Amino acid sequence: MYILYFLPYLANLVIKVAAVVVGAAVGGGSAVALAPIVLTGIGFGAGGIVAGSTAAGMMSAAAIANGGGIAAGSLVAILQSAGAVELSGTVTAVVGSAGAAIGGAVGGAVGWLKTKIS
Repeated sequence: MYILYFLPYLANLVIKVAAVVVGAAVGGGSAVALAPIVLTGIGFGAGGIVAGSTAAGMMSAAAIANGGGIAAGSLVAILQSAGAVELSGTVTAVVGSAGAAIGGAVGGAVGWLKTKIS
């Protein structure tokens, strides 16, 4: 008898949890799949940095800031390494985790809104 009292609460909880799980899965998968496409699109390619691209602008700014060179381990160096070869296991894990976190947050917000609107 008391279960009927909690049924709407449990239904809302299931919606919220499902939204977070789906959002995290979609976000993580999308981030890993799209990372190489985005890197190539902004100019970090297998043959180096593409002239006139966003990557070239980033490299120029980093070189000016460092007195003419690009520091090892800098954002430009990391992105160029990732663009030149496939993403390593560690980078893939980091990109997937970031995408999953963002996707989970968006999914959680959608699930929360769904319970407020309905």
